Amino acid sequence: MDPILIGEILAGLMFFGIIGFLLMGFPVAFTLAGVSLMFGLVGYWLGVFDPSNFGALPNRYIGFMTNEVLVAVPLFIFMGVMLERSRIAEQLLLTMGKLFGNLRGGLGISVILVGAMLAASTGVVGATVVTMGLISLPAMLRAGYDPKLSTGVICASGTLGQIVPPSTVLIFMGDMLSGINSQVQMEKGNFAPTPVSVGDLFAGALLPGFLLVGLYLAYTIFKAITDPASCPATPVPAEEKGNLMGEVFSALLPPMLLILAVLGSILGGIATPTEAASVGAVGAMVLAAMRWRLNLTILRETVIATATITSMVFIVLLGASVFSVVFRLMGGDNLVHEFLSTLPGGTLTAVAMVMAIMFFLGFILDTFEIIFIVIPITAPVLLMMDVDPVWLGVIVGVNLQTSFLTPPFGFALFYLRGVAPPDLPTSAIYKGILPFVGLQILAIAILFAFPEIVTWLPRLIAG
Repeated sequence: MDPILIGEILAGLMFFGIIGFLLMGFPVAFTLAGVSLMFGLVGYWLGVFDPSNFGALPNRYIGFMTNEVLVAVPLFIFMGVMLERSRIAEQLLLTMGKLFGNLRGGLGISVILVGAMLAASTGVVGATVVTMGLISLPAMLRAGYDPKLSTGVICASGTLGQIVPPSTVLIFMGDMLSGINSQVQMEKGNFAPTPVSVGDLFAGALLPGFLLVGLYLAYTIFKAITDPASCPATPVPAEEKGNLMGEVFSALLPPMLLILAVLGSILGGIATPTEAASVGAVGAMVLAAMRWRLNLTILRETVIATATITSMVFIVLLGASVFSVVFRLMGGDNLVHEFLSTLPGGTLTAVAMVMAIMFFLGFILDTFEIIFIVIPITAPVLLMMDVDPVWLGVIVGVNLQTSFLTPPFGFALFYLRGVAPPDLPTSAIYKGILPFVGLQILAIAILFAFPEIVTWLPRLIAG
């Protein structure tokens, strides 16, 4: 049998073998590395893989550890955890609830707005969903809100951190797409390609983030008009109205200033994402100190949580590197290229197929695991087909946010289930999220139809 064909068959079997082991409950990082090593040995036995290629892994790992862009990841995680420990989310939710309480659907509107602000200041999805579930869900249920609407609003707005800058997902994708795009452009004969940066992805994700927030708000307002009983008003007692604007000012101003300092410095070209992340980390400690919440205990908890989350992400990246080496050198790249390039409908169908695969992988894998596996395999093919790298990175981010919400395995649903009252049925959470999944799919369709929503701002900033 042709060695090239044998290698491509092994590469395909390895991909499905990894999915199988993951479904059996094995840890992702060790599954990626272990299964890849096993198939690499089989490939060596069949003469289609040279184990000496593993010698490139140490240099790749050192490259990850010395990559200045990726240093932003633990810094942004530290910022998010510190803000969560300083109870900024709690104060925002309570204050915004009072501000919009006189309106039907006001609590839902406040949860969405606070979710957007937390996404732009923390980017930690799990912490955001849990925090809003602990604070907002009991208040919404006491106010007579439909449990399905309450849980749907909390889960959807809590996952905005997947796409709204400074998303750690966009940092990794920006770094990966930068290298892949340079390689693809050189293969196409363009030896001076326009570079792709994390800042470009941040700028490209800004308007799609606003689009999602707008769709969530529109749906909540629609429910308030068509089904008032599902989201009644919660008027603020007269004795609490006197100082309401002062509370709003003190709750909104500090996180807004932090958001402007971090995102404004990146989008304005004043600072790199890593430099802005360091400003954000220091700013988060300043905000915690302003609330008398900065002490050695909280600092120790924040550092430990940051190290835990960062280690979890990077160990998956290291395992995915083993997979990438074996898959590509056994001919998996050619297999993917042949599959995508021969689909009817050309580029549009190829992108849609990749999005569908990532969406379904979202049922069983975490966001980082998906991008570390799928992006290195499919992005070179799609960029060779002239797909805009910034648009691709943003559309992937929105798609992964959708899989984060989709029953039965959406991670945001599990986060909320863990803090929801025991008498709230899981079916209510699943039913409540379905309209928001529909809104996510609508947003993806809009971005497919109008890619300028993503590409306009990065080009404007580039000048």
